[in-house]
Amino acid sequence: MSMKNTLIRILFIGLLAGCGKKGSPDPPVTPTIKVIAIQEVKLNGTAFNNTYYGSSRQPVIRLQFNEPAMQTTVNTSVKITDANGNDIAVSYTPQSKDSVLLVQPSSPLTALTKYWLKVGTTLKSASGGSLQTAWEQSFITQIDSSRKFPAISDNALLDLVQQTTFKYFWDFGHPVSGLARERNTDTDLCTSGGSGFGVMAILTGVNRNFITRTQGLTRIQTIVAFLKNTAQTFHGAFPHWLNGATGVVIPFSAKDNGADLVETSYLMQGLLCARQYFNDAGAAETTLRADINTIFNRVEWSWFRQNNQDVLYWHWNSAGGFEMNVQIKGWNECLITYVMAASSTTFGIPKSVYTNGWAGDPGFKNGGSYFGYQLPLGPSVGGPLFFEHYSFLGINPNGLADTYANYTDQTKNHTLINYSYCRQNPKGYFGYSDSVWGLTASDIPNGYSASSPTNDLGVIAPTAAISSLPYTPGESMAALKFFYYVLGDKIWKQYGFTDAFSLKDLWFANSYLAIDQGPIIVMIENYHSGLFWNLFTSCPEVKTGMKNL
Repeated sequence: MSMKNTLIRILFIGLLAGCGKKGSPDPPVTPTIKVIAIQEVKLNGTAFNNTYYGSSRQPVIRLQFNEPAMQTTVNTSVKITDANGNDIAVSYTPQSKDSVLLVQPSSPLTALTKYWLKVGTTLKSASGGSLQTAWEQSFITQIDSSRKFPAISDNALLDLVQQTTFKYFWDFGHPVSGLARERNTDTDLCTSGGSGFGVMAILTGVNRNFITRTQGLTRIQTIVAFLKNTAQTFHGAFPHWLNGATGVVIPFSAKDNGADLVETSYLMQGLLCARQYFNDAGAAETTLRADINTIFNRVEWSWFRQNNQDVLYWHWNSAGGFEMNVQIKGWNECLITYVMAASSTTFGIPKSVYTNGWAGDPGFKNGGSYFGYQLPLGPSVGGPLFFEHYSFLGINPNGLADTYANYTDQTKNHTLINYSYCRQNPKGYFGYSDSVWGLTASDIPNGYSASSPTNDLGVIAPTAAISSLPYTPGESMAALKFFYYVLGDKIWKQYGFTDAFSLKDLWFANSYLAIDQGPIIVMIENYHSGLFWNLFTSCPEVKTGMKNL
């Protein structure tokens, strides 16, 4: 076949093919939509799965996705917000072909503040698949270690703390009775024990020249006259709370509406110190001393043995008698109660009550070692630090010993155990350190608790470390300086240090409590001069009572 014929055949076949039925085009390929998911989140290179503490103020947060992110959805879906839900300006840097996103605040965040990283379900993958579940996690920025106040000498700082704390008892004392209000939110609710601390605070004010001797005398005359002539008592003992205008008991609880022997002993401790301090032979101070003797001598300490048992009972009321049935025993804050009862010349107790009641409890002795310090008395790991404060505002533990303990060791070692626990921080709470320590009874977020190594809620009370100054001067002064210079913008206010704080919760109390402010000013004074140790132990009755025990 010629070449010409071959070409003709090929053309003919092509024409026949073109004349056949026209075929349908292939259907378009639908792209696969893939859901986006978060695979990993890191803050400054550390896994960010729980609340992150101590973040830098300009952290870099790295989000890794299973799919590339649609960049047009990032700005509205990935946010850093503050505690009020306000958006913080941030920058976004995509990496690894949009499957990694770096998020960073555009300017430094505020120190010691809580923020949230939030990723919403409006975030989409490059193929259009949405994030199925919103994600968020909080982080807390680091402490601002800059000094909030100008540096002053240690002695000047102690004076400042005393003088500012003194104002709680002086400026905020009840206008009618002069008694200490329980806390700074109270109007007429006053505390008998806290008022005993308040009397000692007023004596400090005189001794430190915050007020004149005449001013101090006048205020304590008002307090003593109210206690002697107006305040309601029960067998000579005072209630825990009373109305500062009328003197009528305010129930501490449903059945705690009568005598509180422990609070009474704190009050008597302060009054006896005032009696010893105002020792002038003039009529005013002589009368004051006589009135204090009247108040002290009419407390029927022995009545609280409940039919001559070898133990003291904490409460009594007119309706139910000893129905609360709380014995005062075991090592706690109540040593002063037995000392007061033994010192009474009118209603005293024999040594057997101290031996079998107070010291006879199975939980009285300890003898164990914690963090390298032996603890003579009390519960495991020591309990709250107020055990070593309330009684020892007047009782001098230095050189004091009996068959149960050397009280120099007891007070110091208990404090060092508390300090060492916070320093080692076994629960890993943010902020605990050798300068942030001190577990004792105080306000906590939404409540009140007796914090201790066995009840550690992450709340530090300034009174714990500062009131321990006579026992651990170096450790306590370091804490005081940190509280003032570093955290002062948070916790240093009108009446000195507020009651407590939690760095892990970013909670700072606005409250002041008389029973926490009092030991601060009194124990600083004992550290300075031993004033109250000298005054209290100079009482003839106390000398005799403590020797008898």
